[in-house]
Amino acid sequence: MWSGPRNLSTAMMRSFGSRPDTFVSDEPFYGCFLKDSGADHPMAEEVIAAMDCDWHRVMTSLRGAANDGAPIWYQKHMWHHMVGPVGYDDFEGFTHAFLIRQPERMIASYLNKRETARFEDFGMERQAEFFEREADRLGHAPPVIDAADVLRDPQHVLAKLCSALGLEWTPRMLYWEPGPRATDGPWAPHWYATVEASTGFGPPEEEAPDLPEEAQRVANQCRPFYERLAEHRITA
Repeated sequence: MWSGPRNLSTAMMRSFGSRPDTFVSDEPFYGCFLKDSGADHPMAEEVIAAMDCDWHRVMTSLRGAANDGAPIWYQKHMWHHMVGPVGYDDFEGFTHAFLIRQPERMIASYLNKRETARFEDFGMERQAEFFEREADRLGHAPPVIDAADVLRDPQHVLAKLCSALGLEWTPRMLYWEPGPRATDGPWAPHWYATVEASTGFGPPEEEAPDLPEEAQRVANQCRPFYERLAEHRITA
């Protein structure tokens, strides 16, 4: 599942992690990204120390079997992390889906955790490029879901997503126990307070907030890439 930050991505990981047939991995390339980029992210030193930061070794592990032998391995990825030697072609053989969110909502949520937001923080251009490459390979659009649609009608949107992925739908995806998970990334203490308190998807989103001028400029940069994917999104 390819996403940007603050896109309901951790709640989606909880949803798939509630399936009895699924193992989940949380942003496995994040440590590689932080080590190579030197990005000043919260808890960067702790994340680098806790994760495997070798790009090729991580990629090799993701091609293997899930740690607990589950038949389905849900991997939460973000294209803005992919600054190293691993690229599009290395993901041949995987099944891909895309999670998007209206840029204004995504950036407003991001600014709740960080002081500033840059276009490069969201990976929208590369996500759209990979989406188009995958669509060309398949001969049709791969599955796309929008966070707003999931919150508006999680049962029907997720059931359609499962169908598009060739998975059996289970209502277990609609709820989970609160609290942290052993599969959460080491950055969870900074980012995951809301999802740790949750037991399911939250209420539908309200109107998009007004952003400061610079943040709105970033949202405007993201919008064409968001709209390219949103045209193909699964709705109830």
